Amino acid sequence: FKGKQRNFVETIDLQVTLKNYDPRKDKRFAGTFKLPAIPRPNMKICVLGDDIHCEQAKELGYPFMAVDDLKKLNKNKKLVKKLAKKYDAFVASQALIKQIPRLLGPGLNSAGKLPTVVGANA
Repeated sequence: FKGKQRNFVETIDLQVTLKNYDPRKDKRFAGTFKLPAIPRPNMKICVLGDDIHCEQAKELGYPFMAVDDLKKLNKNKKLVKKLAKKYDAFVASQALIKQIPRLLGPGLNSAGKLPTVVGANA
């Protein structure tokens, strides 16, 4: 449904209470779920991936960067900042996620755009 046009970004906070769950004893957990409607259809996403994910991104027409491309940035703060500004979000291969802070430095993290892990079959 189409609501009234707003001049600000609407957000939603979700608070969940879990019964029979002891946060001191039980480990943290994280999960994702698909929304029924696309909240940001024009969102620009860049794939930071290994050869397989880069190939898939190329086939689907998504922008991507391989390890060699990330090494070329050489932790240059201006280039990393420019990269962070260019895209709304990043997804990265499981194999690459731990290397990203080493390759790019803290730039993406300080921009609040740390990549989300993409699964092997995604």
